[in-house]
Amino acid sequence: MLIENQHYRTVWYEKDKNRVAMINQVKLPFEFEVVHFDTYKDTAEAIRNMTVRGAGAIGATAGFAMAQAIVDAANWEQVVQARAYIEATRPTAVNLFYATAKVFNAGKEQKDLAVSMAQQIADEDAENCRLIGEFGNPLIHSSCRILTHCNAGWLAFVDFGSAISPIYAAQRAGKQPFVYVDETRPRGQGARLTAYELSQNNVEHRIIADNSAAFYMSKGKVDMVITGADRITANGDVANKIGTLEKAILAKEFGIPFYVAAPFSTVDFSTASGQDIIIEERSDDELLYHEGPDAQGVMRRIRMAAPDSKGLNPAFDVTPARYITAFITNKGLIRPDDLKSYNERE
Repeated sequence: MLIENQHYRTVWYEKDKNRVAMINQVKLPFEFEVVHFDTYKDTAEAIRNMTVRGAGAIGATAGFAMAQAIVDAANWEQVVQARAYIEATRPTAVNLFYATAKVFNAGKEQKDLAVSMAQQIADEDAENCRLIGEFGNPLIHSSCRILTHCNAGWLAFVDFGSAISPIYAAQRAGKQPFVYVDETRPRGQGARLTAYELSQNNVEHRIIADNSAAFYMSKGKVDMVITGADRITANGDVANKIGTLEKAILAKEFGIPFYVAAPFSTVDFSTASGQDIIIEERSDDELLYHEGPDAQGVMRRIRMAAPDSKGLNPAFDVTPARYITAFITNKGLIRPDDLKSYNERE
């Protein structure tokens, strides 16, 4: 996608230096910065501290980190330790584990194969997201009003995005979609990242408070909801950014289609249902403090809550399959009830 009319991927691998480069999402939208990591531990830390975020981007980054570890390792035991280190960064997104396993297994044969596999995972992520856009585009009419939650755009993947990819495809087809961008507390991925990339790509949008979705739905001003997914279970339950569940319930109440856009690799058939998903609990600092630039452009961190209070900060919630109209995947539209049989046919 474009930043200042220049194409960027979210994360990429510099083979000649065994180095990972990525857009620093912590500093967006106030500062655009590309950062580089020379070791797998540094790359893994970028996943942990959310320098890179979003299911597909995390997966590609984990694959590159695994490749870095394999290239640098003196023995296989170091590779095994590195895999455990990388996989401990974020427990919920299945793409991370998919990528480390693929690169790890390729590296058993040859170091160069590990590097090739990591690059293949990143390239497939970009292509799969492009296809999500193509399959999702027909669902969007010429002036469709779409609500989305968190960031499942290009910045959450290697390119194109998942939930935002159909919107970009609709725009390229000459349509004029309008997007309600949930701010997405507490990290503000919607207000900071989704809005940023929509602005860079000239898609009309407005940022709304997380708790105003019901108001706009009740007024008949939302035509559909599209979100991403960090993990889809075998029965069609979806783990996604906290707040997704309430949007799904609201959409059901007001008769609005609720779509989940994700590459098919996000489906974890080894996890039976959402009850089996580990939900990441993050620091309550994310909830109690805000960060942004002051009038001079200096980044400041200020407390937004009662000084003596603590918080609870689950990063994800689980949306049951019954609330989901369909999945928009790189393999086409799939109803939740068809996931199992679809996988068996594949």
